[in-house]
This record gives sequence, structure tokens and C-alpha cells, in this order.
Amino acid sequence: MNDLAEPIPQHFDREVDARGLSCPLPILRAKKALSEMQSGETLKLISTDPGSTRDFQAFARQTGNALVAQTSDGKEFVHFLRRR
Repeated sequence: MNDLAEPIPQHFDREVDARGLSCPLPILRAKKALSEMQSGETLKLISTDPGSTRDFQAFARQTGNALVAQTSDGKEFVHFLRRR
């Protein structure tokens, strides 16, 4: 399920596995990865933290990076962010 306007990306430039980590670690991993990426590149982050959906929405608003899509199967939460 993707609640955002854009479709779930089929292509991404980098993937971060944050499964098993609780807040704030998924955000910190995303921040580090995005800092190493070029503008316009897309990051896929996989988390098992249910709060990560809300956390990444706030993170995108605060940093200016675009939250392109979010999806979940109830156990894993996948977030796609585009570097500003």
C-alpha cells in the first residue's frame, strides 16, 4: 500500500537494511546514506519499526528530501526517499 501520489519506484540507487533497528537508528542510517548520494538519487530503506512510517514523513519534511513512496506488508516497512 502506497499512500503517496507517486508509484512505488522500480529503480533505486541505494538500499539500506534497517530491519531490527528501532528509532532513531533507521533515520540515522537514512541520513548517512543520503549524505553520500547525489541530488535526484533514490534511497530504499527497509525497516521493521512500525513508527518508521511516521518518522520518515517527518524526516522528509524537515530535511527537504522527497518521500517518494512508503509501503508495508504489516511486518516490514519500505520507504523510498529522493535526495534533494
